[in-house]
Amino acid sequence: MRIHLSSVFVDDQERALRFYTDVLGFVTKHDVPLGEHRWLTVVSPEDPDGTELLLEPSGHPAVGPYKSALFEDGIPATSFAVDDVRAEFDRLRGLGVRFTQDPLEMGPVTTAVLDDTCGNLIQLVHSE
Repeated sequence: MRIHLSSVFVDDQERALRFYTDVLGFVTKHDVPLGEHRWLTVVSPEDPDGTELLLEPSGHPAVGPYKSALFEDGIPATSFAVDDVRAEFDRLRGLGVRFTQDPLEMGPVTTAVLDDTCGNLIQLVHSE
């Protein structure tokens, strides 16, 4: 068994697509119109057949309170592995990304947390 798909709820699919591709560096895997929304997934360019991230519309009534609670409590919606948290932090800050947690070393793990502009906090992590 392996993870095929994970999702983040986004306030605006087009803005999310721009952020996750143009800023974070993912590539579009699927972009299928579904009425007013889309089946919109991105993948790592390093693993185009790997786990897909669904940029899922936040329309369900339970999503707003859930996302708000996570965001207000500083809890990331998901976590992305990177080779060097500090280098990604510097690169992304240079692109105007707002971080809610600067790189933090916790033993063999370094993390940072960013705002994805679509209502989510995203954790970057590197384990040695």
